[in-house]
Amino acid sequence: METGYTPVPKDSFVELELQDHRYYGSQNPNLSQNEASSKLIRNEDEEGLVTHRIDNLGNDDDNQDLDFSPDKLHKENANSGMYGAVFNLTTTVIGAGIMALPATMKVVGLFAGVFLIFLMGILSEISVELLVRFTVQCKAISYGEVVQHAFGKPARILSEICIVINNAGVLVVYLIIMGDVMSGSLNHVGVFDQWLGNGFWDHRKVVILIVLVLFLAPLCALDRIDSLSVTSAASVALAVVFVVVAFGVAFIKLVRGEIETPRMTPDFGSEKAVLDLLVVVPIMSNAFVCHFNLQPIYNELEGRSPQKMNRVGRITTVLCIMVYCSTAVSGYLLFGNDTESDVLTNFDKPLGMEFSTVLNYIVRVGYVLHLVLVFPVIHFSLRQTVDALAFEGSAPLQESRQRCMALTFTLLAVIYLGSTTIPSIWTAFKFTGATTAVSLGYTFPALVALKLGSQGSGLSSRERFLSWLMLCLAIIVSAVGVLSNIYSLQADSE
Repeated sequence: METGYTPVPKDSFVELELQDHRYYGSQNPNLSQNEASSKLIRNEDEEGLVTHRIDNLGNDDDNQDLDFSPDKLHKENANSGMYGAVFNLTTTVIGAGIMALPATMKVVGLFAGVFLIFLMGILSEISVELLVRFTVQCKAISYGEVVQHAFGKPARILSEICIVINNAGVLVVYLIIMGDVMSGSLNHVGVFDQWLGNGFWDHRKVVILIVLVLFLAPLCALDRIDSLSVTSAASVALAVVFVVVAFGVAFIKLVRGEIETPRMTPDFGSEKAVLDLLVVVPIMSNAFVCHFNLQPIYNELEGRSPQKMNRVGRITTVLCIMVYCSTAVSGYLLFGNDTESDVLTNFDKPLGMEFSTVLNYIVRVGYVLHLVLVFPVIHFSLRQTVDALAFEGSAPLQESRQRCMALTFTLLAVIYLGSTTIPSIWTAFKFTGATTAVSLGYTFPALVALKLGSQGSGLSSRERFLSWLMLCLAIIVSAVGVLSNIYSLQADSE
């Protein structure tokens, strides 16, 4: 007898959940029975298993029709693939932090610098996998919800405040870099000056405002993070171009014997050197923080599972370590003790080789474009977090276009004002790296793992040891970083 039903394959299973797929990533996932609708969603994981999920079976209308058509199923499964997730997560990691790494090599030396990059990358990946594990265990849809499951609502609010401060600080740094590179600064010539001579483009505030209105605002107005997968892929490609050029130039000059012998170990010869050394680790820890975007990326991952998300995290970590090490080493070798806190500003001088001017333009303009494409990915989680704090219990942000646009432009205005008052990215990274970045990347994940590890499958002895290690290191780094920053500012003022 012919029917309108499709049999579920023998090697498949049916997963029943009381959650509406439309509301992944929002702060208001719970619906009343009258609002809920029945859906069939077809997901396929990395092993080829098919999951048919029927959502929200609490509706009392027994006569409601289910749409099993291929078009409907395809629409529901229009999520981000694994490579899209890797690009989005890599874009979250590789931002302005890469520009400060060559300056850290000047402080700690090549050997210690490379070791710290590997150490921070490995610890960051461990914390990412722990956070993914307990996100799934708690069925959380945001970073704050995982923290709330462990420590209650006050802890969630604290974690979300950290996300707001960290992301807003990072976006301010992006705008500062764009302005310094294109319009120039006190000691460096901007790209527009070299191309066009003197003009209104000499003013950083004007250049930043134009970039903000013409390029950043349209990208930031998008309401799904998987919509940024293509721009994220382009941003990663532009970062790789920067790395290839910098590494290639450094290698050629090294072969020619035109590079001075670099310092291999930290310098403890002066009080200033020791203070700079103490703030380097927070800056490096800031370079690997991507944890605030894990939940949105996981929620929109096609055929999502903890194992698949862990693979995304590991690929991202390996890629970022390679990019960071190449950039830090090549940047320091090229410029030595003249390496600026923003190494891009070093590329306004001749490199001492053929096609120097062209290579400088490729590096500087290419990385500004990279930051333009990274900006909306960081802004996405900032907007979601601010919405969760300010409009808790309201309709999801994706369904309120007016509120989404209002939040977007308000945040962009605040970030723009911040970029006009902070003089240097080194100043911003020292404070955000020592406080919010360390908390989001290491402190909160370690605390969540230790608290929730007694539930579910629990923590192994190795995982518990690593969690305690991350927590202790995070506390030490935060305390030393904050105190040394305060002392450094007082010394500079005198």
